[in-house]
Amino acid sequence: MLDLSEFEEMYLKKIFEIYDREPSTIVKTSQLAESMSVSNASTTEMIQRLSERDLLTYVPYKGCRLTPEGFNIAARIKRREGLLKILLIDVIGYKGDVEAVSCKMEHGITPGLEEALDRMLGYPDKTPDGIKIPSVKRAVEPISSGLLLPLYNLPFGTTATIEIIALNPTEIKTLDLTGLGIGSKIKINQDGIYCNGNRISISESIMKRILSRTEN
Repeated sequence: MLDLSEFEEMYLKKIFEIYDREPSTIVKTSQLAESMSVSNASTTEMIQRLSERDLLTYVPYKGCRLTPEGFNIAARIKRREGLLKILLIDVIGYKGDVEAVSCKMEHGITPGLEEALDRMLGYPDKTPDGIKIPSVKRAVEPISSGLLLPLYNLPFGTTATIEIIALNPTEIKTLDLTGLGIGSKIKINQDGIYCNGNRISISESIMKRILSRTEN
């Protein structure tokens, strides 16, 4: 990706969001300015700047469209936001302002970290609130040994060892009844999850907050 400022990335993401809702529309300058809470003059200046970098097509007195390169970059920024929302909500159970935190963190995610996070979360297609996660230029890799993944994202046939359990005390007590804990060996079969050879039943929300290390 190009070296973009945080504000430039925010503009591209906002244009992508508007385009995603109305694919055939030219994003109006006034509409974009309002959504960014800035003046029309500032928005026009930013549109022209991004147009000079071939990320937007500027239509004077009307607005702009994303170029193919601009679309790809904006889609990846949007995907990073979606992946962070899943990490914050499903994996670590963050209870604060997820929208604000993920928006702030997305600008510090490198392409390599994005790919690792995407793989760890099982290449999701939606956020916890049902928003579509863009798949453009997504590098999907097979699950290999040595990866730390949520139990929920392990494919059938995978063997792994539990390393991290990010649950509250009540959930941990429920988990204790299954016999699963740190160091437990688990196997994912089509008919369910097996812990130390015994089939166990765990809810999806709990499975998303149990991290395991894959084995050969």
